[in-house]
Amino acid sequence: MEIRLSPLIYWPEREELWQTMPQCFQYSFGKKTTVIIDCFEVFIEKPTNLLARAQTFSSYKHHNTVKVLIGITPQGSISFVSKAWGGRTSDKFLTENCGLMNKLLPGDLVMADRGFTIHDIVALKRAELAIPAFTKGKSQLDPVDVESTRGIANVRIHVETVIGLLRNKYTILQGTLSTDYLITSEQRQVPLIDRILRVCSGLVNLCPPIIPFD
Repeated sequence: MEIRLSPLIYWPEREELWQTMPQCFQYSFGKKTTVIIDCFEVFIEKPTNLLARAQTFSSYKHHNTVKVLIGITPQGSISFVSKAWGGRTSDKFLTENCGLMNKLLPGDLVMADRGFTIHDIVALKRAELAIPAFTKGKSQLDPVDVESTRGIANVRIHVETVIGLLRNKYTILQGTLSTDYLITSEQRQVPLIDRILRVCSGLVNLCPPIIPFD
């Protein structure tokens, strides 16, 4: 299944993106948006190895997890799925090291939540990052920031919808996975969790689009 479905998860050419860009993105960001990213976590059993237990403990979920970075196109299809990392991994470190940055071209626009403090690594690719404005230390946001944040929130919700679709359709991602799914060996070079994530993402891309085009 992974061999057949993995090709459905692909990074589209810029011309394809621009020609089919939904109106909700064009209105706020023109035609530059290339990918909307977010992370989600899947519960796993507590590893017996102490180092693995520490690397997979998520302070956000208060549980041992694996963390995955997912990227969707403005059209709503999954264009990138990272390998599973330990739940302790920060969003910034995961984004920097999962291979996503290698796909960016100058002028691309990456959209993310405010937890993704990745301006520097995106700028190295001569791309742009759009995240909601920080409110910490400010009594009131500048009107320009308010409008920008509203625009980002209106379209960023789509990546959360896709993640919800991924979880709700495939119950294997809702429960607590055995640590056997994380193990590699000579016979199994890629852990089962990575194969499962790609199969589920490919199947989601076969579903009707979740973003209106007009």
